[in-house]
Amino acid sequence: MAGGFLHAGRAVRSVDLGAHESHGPQRLHAGRRVEAGFRGGGHSSSQLQLRVRPLCGHRRRCARLRRGGRHRRLPLPAESREPPAVPGQSPRAVSALELGRPTDRKRPFKYSALTRVGFSDTDAQGIVYYGRYLPYFDSARVEYHRHLGMLETARGEQEFVMRANTIEYLAPARFDDLVEVFIRVSRIGRTSVTYDFAAYRVEDDLLMVTANQTLVLVDLDERRPYAIPEHYAGQIAAFEGDDLGR
Repeated sequence: MAGGFLHAGRAVRSVDLGAHESHGPQRLHAGRRVEAGFRGGGHSSSQLQLRVRPLCGHRRRCARLRRGGRHRRLPLPAESREPPAVPGQSPRAVSALELGRPTDRKRPFKYSALTRVGFSDTDAQGIVYYGRYLPYFDSARVEYHRHLGMLETARGEQEFVMRANTIEYLAPARFDDLVEVFIRVSRIGRTSVTYDFAAYRVEDDLLMVTANQTLVLVDLDERRPYAIPEHYAGQIAAFEGDDLGR
């Protein structure tokens, strides 16, 4: 088809239809009406002249924009008031929601968190890439501390950093597997905390991965170990009980 672009409110170049014919008005998806008519007074010319005109609703909207000024700024969706993530709950209450639970099913573990294997977690073999278990353990540790009311989001003068990480892989997980990660604090030293993890596939209760991680509390300015406060160690000891090593 020969011709050019369609412009609202003005005629475009003639279109050669060849042996094809078109009759009557047509409607475009863009909300404009196309009126068709043959040039030259007859069909023999095989030339069709198109005129695109905005529909009534479109014209009214254009008129409103002109009255408000050419550069009038329209409200963006992001400026509207957004409902809370959970209806009826404040943001603080939502942040307190746990993705884990206390449990006594896998002693000496007393807490577990759930995660589901995403497609991006798998590798070319179709199983969970070995490095993806670390985020699973990180998430479980966050939920553990959330349960104890120890999740501090503000950056302080001292923070825990990873000192050692040992992982043993026993069985593979695959896309969409529901994984339950059991977590506990096995030891608290003067400046360090040691966590144990065990990841099970929920469907058949298969143990897939175990891990042991040691984190050290450091002073951020000096980058040196810092003594763990007694109240911090006390909260964990109250939850872990006699299973906690000191």
